[in-house]
Amino acid sequence: MKKRDLPVGGGRWLTVVSADDPNGAELVLEPMGFAPARDYQKALFEAGIPATCFGVGNLHALCERLKKQGVVFRTEPTQMGPVSIAVFDDTCGHLIQIAQQ
Repeated sequence: MKKRDLPVGGGRWLTVVSADDPNGAELVLEPMGFAPARDYQKALFEAGIPATCFGVGNLHALCERLKKQGVVFRTEPTQMGPVSIAVFDDTCGHLIQIAQQ
């Protein structure tokens, strides 16, 4: 959910948090009005490279919970050596990876 939306020059400082923990981790969304950021985001997405990765405690349970909320996975939970990963589309042009060791 959106936590902060502050005007900064010609853009905005926009952050999001988990609805389950609004005082937990706060992510800043990169402004897409900056051409290099837009090009970088598009190149990562088109190459299938996640923009970020979050470590989780129970990958399979989290994937099931997210699917029930409508999240679409590009990569279902997959064992990759000592870790299991899954990748989903955040619907804003980013791929997000979650991993469990």
